[in-house]
Amino acid sequence: MIEKYPKQVKIVYKNFPIPSHKYSDLAAKAALAAQRQGKFWPFQDLLYAHYRDLSDEKIREFAERLKLDMVRFEKDRKDPAIAEKVRADIRDGRKANVRGVPSVFINGRRLRKRSMQGFSEIIEKELQKAKNPSPQK
Repeated sequence: MIEKYPKQVKIVYKNFPIPSHKYSDLAAKAALAAQRQGKFWPFQDLLYAHYRDLSDEKIREFAERLKLDMVRFEKDRKDPAIAEKVRADIRDGRKANVRGVPSVFINGRRLRKRSMQGFSEIIEKELQKAKNPSPQK
């Protein structure tokens, strides 16, 4: 979608580790630590591809595969600021009534039809609303 709407669409990623997954909180913190080295999306892709077999060892393996500075990565994973960012994202998710992941919202509206067509439809509707705002009452 970014390619189709480069000036209209901005992606905001929020962490929402699910309590039923033993490593989801650690994975969220690791992804944010990877972000500090410019590798958030590749790291996140690995996490989602291997979510069933995550472990501390697997998370370190991903960091090594992406050639992260491991000393910095381990330090950043334990940074209280990263833990607070995850907690803040969880609070935002609860306010938005997130029940599972991944969840997608476009201008605050939950995307139900998660396909390229579904993305395009809701983005086009939102762009039309921006062009033709309804009169205030």
